[in-house]
Amino acid sequence: MDPVIIVGAGPVGLTLALLLARQDVPSVVLDEGPGKDEPRPARTVVLREDTAALLERLTGVPLDEHGVRWAGWRSLRRKQVMTEIVFAEDDPGAPLHIAQHVLTNALRTALAGEPLAEVVADSRLDALEQDRSGVAAHTRGPKAAWWRGSHLVGCDGARSTVRKLQDIRFPGRTAVERYAVAALRTELPWQGQALLHRTPPWRSSEPSAGEVTARPLPDGAWRLDWLLPPGKDLVTPEMLLTRVRETLTGWTGEAAPVYDLLDTGVHTVHHRLARRWRAGRVFLAGDAAHLLGAFGTQGLDEGLRDADNLAWKLAAVWHHGPHEALLDSYQTERRAVIAARLRAADQALPVLRGGGGLRHIVPGAARGHDALFTDGHLGRGALGAPGTYAGSPLAPGRLAAEIAVDTPPGAPVADVRVTAEDGAFVRLRDRLDRGALLVVLVAPGTGVWDRKHWMSAGVMPRLAAAVSALPHPAELLVAEGYPGAPAHSVLLVRPDGHLVTALNGVRPADLYAAAEATLGGGPEAERSEPSGEEERPEAERSREERSGAGRGGADTAPTEARSGVR
Repeated sequence: MDPVIIVGAGPVGLTLALLLARQDVPSVVLDEGPGKDEPRPARTVVLREDTAALLERLTGVPLDEHGVRWAGWRSLRRKQVMTEIVFAEDDPGAPLHIAQHVLTNALRTALAGEPLAEVVADSRLDALEQDRSGVAAHTRGPKAAWWRGSHLVGCDGARSTVRKLQDIRFPGRTAVERYAVAALRTELPWQGQALLHRTPPWRSSEPSAGEVTARPLPDGAWRLDWLLPPGKDLVTPEMLLTRVRETLTGWTGEAAPVYDLLDTGVHTVHHRLARRWRAGRVFLAGDAAHLLGAFGTQGLDEGLRDADNLAWKLAAVWHHGPHEALLDSYQTERRAVIAARLRAADQALPVLRGGGGLRHIVPGAARGHDALFTDGHLGRGALGAPGTYAGSPLAPGRLAAEIAVDTPPGAPVADVRVTAEDGAFVRLRDRLDRGALLVVLVAPGTGVWDRKHWMSAGVMPRLAAAVSALPHPAELLVAEGYPGAPAHSVLLVRPDGHLVTALNGVRPADLYAAAEATLGGGPEAERSEPSGEEERPEAERSREERSGAGRGGADTAPTEARSGVR
């Protein structure tokens, strides 16, 4: 079967390629650029705890060594401290701040050693065709060619060529917020803490006093973002240097604070949401599908969740045949999460950016506003918390043995210690992204006994038999405990780490029903009759395509497309 074609070699596209490889699916990544990223210290990303863990699993790189975990969060309004949160040194919930080029280079290095993936530089997509058996994509450049794939995913950013070729609308709001950005090396009073300063006193005389955000980077560097007033006024070097000097002076109290300016830029936040995320065998992910970012929310973080959601579904189809409902669920689940995030931001914008408003007459309003900002920056609440898929079409109906645990159905599971089938102690997240469903038995006390004593005792034989009978590959794990789960409860977890259901004991029928629902009801029983060229068996077509695959240029026909990975 042909590989998955990924258009775009940013963090989302590279992550998707690694996720597919982890599930034994080949891919070809069409990179418009030269195959490397130039260092830009002012272009950084903030990763939530679970997405940082995902990237560490895929790259094998401890990202903490290349970025900074926030030591805390502090927000001020004028001279008043509104919120101060201190993270413990080993607190996994602390956001990770890292330069985007460092992250991308780690992903590229991991992908370079992956035999199931091929990255093709200087390859700009300019044509796209699809039929019942696959997708053909044409690229121009030094390696102009037609490429043949089973599916295609557009991870090619806000100006996505894939989206335009599929004539998918991308409505929303332009320039919701605009920031002047600087990366610099200096000493600030809040070492290691991220800071949001609203209405700083040295700018309170301006009609739009705005705000400034400071986020720590390695080696004593910081990224500073100044909210700009509405409009398209040019951000000049002189204006930016003035902002740097007055901000550092206001924070440190020094008349001439010492700093080393590393990089500058302007960051414009748009809010847009593609009408469709799937068009047949073509999908959108990341900035190609959505743009968001007001109040500290992170578009890349959501793009990585897109890749994690889509990868296991494409892998299931690639290995086990058509599951249209499963593929449709990608758009349903992820688009609903982003739409809710954008609605929350749109509701907060007039309140938080509307000047004086109610905060002067409603007690506690200012602290309520600050809580919204904190949610966005720390990944909490409606503005920032990871989305859940409770309303997913993959959610099973009411099961007789279903029980409630601290993780709601559809939410990401807690990362507890589990015992794998080989007896090794691992973290639950270490078993994710392999394409298999996870079945977790909560059995207190098993951690102190050798595996051979409890694998054949109690409910284990019956549960093992039920797991082996599931309609999709599954792995049985045992945990001594799980938040809110009673002893002998059984959790079913999706390959991307979202809880399907929790059952009160070993209930094979309920477990099977939940697993089948998670796969979209199972493979399609029937397919509509193809016609003409498509009536030939897929294996025969694939052989002919491979034997006739041109390694040449743009005049090669789509039916002779390259199959990607050699």
